[in-house]
Amino acid sequence: MSNNVAKRWDVFCRIVDNFGDIGVCWRLSQQLAQEHHLQVRLFIDDLTVASHIIPALNCELTSQVIHHVEILTWQSADTTHPADVALETFSCELPANYLAEMQGISTWINLEYLSAESWVAEFHARSSNNTKPARHFFFPGFTEATGGLIREANIFQNNQLIASQQPLGNETLKVSLFCYPHAPIADLLNAMAESNQPIDCHVPTSRIFPKIAEFFHLDIIETGSILRKKNLTVHALPFLSQADYDQLLASCDINFVRGEDSWIRAIWAAKPFIWQPYLQTENTHVTKLNAFLDLFYADCEGYAKDAVYKMHLAWVSGNLTADIWQNYLDALNTTKSFTFTKASQLATQNDLASKLVIFLQKVRVKV
Repeated sequence: MSNNVAKRWDVFCRIVDNFGDIGVCWRLSQQLAQEHHLQVRLFIDDLTVASHIIPALNCELTSQVIHHVEILTWQSADTTHPADVALETFSCELPANYLAEMQGISTWINLEYLSAESWVAEFHARSSNNTKPARHFFFPGFTEATGGLIREANIFQNNQLIASQQPLGNETLKVSLFCYPHAPIADLLNAMAESNQPIDCHVPTSRIFPKIAEFFHLDIIETGSILRKKNLTVHALPFLSQADYDQLLASCDINFVRGEDSWIRAIWAAKPFIWQPYLQTENTHVTKLNAFLDLFYADCEGYAKDAVYKMHLAWVSGNLTADIWQNYLDALNTTKSFTFTKASQLATQNDLASKLVIFLQKVRVKV
């Protein structure tokens, strides 16, 4: 492996829950292929779920090329020749036969989950030599000392163009809502209804639709439904493609996001957002939330910073009140300006795909 040019990459994705895993893997695979001109194969264990994120995917095929990425079934890895780079995402475990064939051929990288915790920089790019081949651990993050964030070359500028095309002088607040079902959804909808200004809440199809229906005393709600209560109007949207979801985020005034993929997309939308981390035992998700808040909002003005913290913690703890929501709205202009500035700063850093490519070049030079 003295040749440091690693043109062939295999990306492995197990879809554990929801669409976050495949969302990240699909974005990253496309960027590696289209912006870095690599030969990328994406192995997926559940094509049916993946087809929600990749609408062109034919679940009957074991191999197909979409957007310059070859997509294969997980089982295909057992009979394929390993690539120069094996990118194991989120410790999904490589297929045994594939791993056995990697010896002396492939560089093995495990892409970890995103976190703003301080220990990430210390463990980023470390290697474990007790495996054959050596396994390298790559941690995405928000500082230069980490693996960076997924960001296509033009996403930030495109989002600003979309935002600039929104009508001016509209007093109606535009909100997007994407969250896990255990969030205090009814409390939020009620707080919106009682807000001191009209609110249009756009809800893409997800597992929270029954919660929305329950709030409006309905058995079910269907895509296209428009539901009203006092100052709140809810728009039930279809399941959105990644591009359409990016556009929704860029056109809204506030975005409720969850997990990892939508969280980062909200940052590139550069609009105020409320993040709901994935629920974990022993309140680990709250630790991750606080680490992010402390890092991202470190330089935010006092009143707005306090409103942001209280809104996030109320949302994640299930104790959301109308007063907390209204205080967040009262600080919105400051939060809006701050979020744009912070997102602009993050957009000057090297992105995740670029850092992966640079890292691979350095690793293969050493071997």
